[in-house]
Amino acid sequence: MKRALILAAAVAALAAPAWAGPVNLLPDPVDDDGRITLGELFDEAGAASGVVVGRRVGATAVLEASQVQIAARRAGLQWSNPNGLRRIVVREGGAIPAEASARPAAASVGAPARAGVNVEVLTYARSLAAGDVIQPEDVIWASVQSHLAPAGAPQDAEAVIGLEAKRALRAGTPVGPRDLASPQVIARNDMVEVAYINDGVELTVTGKATRNASAGEAVPILNVQSNRTIDAVAVAPGRAVAGPAAQIARRNPQQFAAR
Repeated sequence: MKRALILAAAVAALAAPAWAGPVNLLPDPVDDDGRITLGELFDEAGAASGVVVGRRVGATAVLEASQVQIAARRAGLQWSNPNGLRRIVVREGGAIPAEASARPAAASVGAPARAGVNVEVLTYARSLAAGDVIQPEDVIWASVQSHLAPAGAPQDAEAVIGLEAKRALRAGTPVGPRDLASPQVIARNDMVEVAYINDGVELTVTGKATRNASAGEAVPILNVQSNRTIDAVAVAPGRAVAGPAAQIARRNPQQFAAR
């Protein structure tokens, strides 16, 4: 009986992953063969370096951070995701020199552009219509001449995924700072529930939106019973907040989206 217990414990130990301790996500993960491995995402991945966690078809791939965290844990790596990332962008290795930064356009803001010098910027992988919501596959990194890189262009694909095109955008065009906006959650004439929130007390009234609004944007709501207009901030489809909470909602509308 004792030998059986020892044998079972040994088998369990062999089956369990060998914990390699905490690891850090590389600041600019790259992959050169289409198979994204833990070794290409994390430093000191050790024996887990060859574990495949995703595939890259185009110039970039976007992985869900939660799925990567689960795969890392199964392989014996501890990654706490300290920055609370939702997605991890992996680009094709060898597409640009290793020393080239993924954010050269930002470094050139305010400086005179030098013709013939290439920088890497986010571009649209396909043509988009006004109102289209940006998906991970809709943006890719590409090299363009520095004078064509828009000032203030986003330097992280994560910053634009989920945003909405404000107008028609052509494939291959660099992503500009004024191209995109948060998706519209309230349309003019929508019936909207407005919550007045102060010191833990919440009162609600239903009114009609007088304009379109994205989450975090101001939207005047007409109380159809009193014919008075309420200054509110949109937080979710069919929902807005007013009162002291409105200032908070401008910065963090998600906090009030599902109350």
